[in-house]
Amino acid sequence: MVIKSADCKIENRENMRGGDGTVRITNFTGKEELLGKGRLFARITLEPGCSIGEHVHEGDSEIFVVEKGCPTYNDGGVTVEAKPGDVLICPAETSHSIKNNTDETVDVIALIIYA
Repeated sequence: MVIKSADCKIENRENMRGGDGTVRITNFTGKEELLGKGRLFARITLEPGCSIGEHVHEGDSEIFVVEKGCPTYNDGGVTVEAKPGDVLICPAETSHSIKNNTDETVDVIALIIYA
């Protein structure tokens, strides 16, 4: 199976999870391609000043790979400045948030899998 980039669904979410600005989500697959193992495989783009607010993952875990830029990641209350190539993991039943405090675009690849 090949999914062409032109066929990926793009969503814009305002104030995602109580965060700031508009977050762009480029969905690489639908849930059906994740074979019941997860609910999201996507690129998340945060323009300067944008964020995804703090939230708890209940029944699933989220993994980010920083592709571009240097986001600020809140890992259950611990703030980390991430760089391209870093892997950020939010296990089930814990909280996280991510913010772009820079003047450059941030792209992360996100995978949400069921616990």
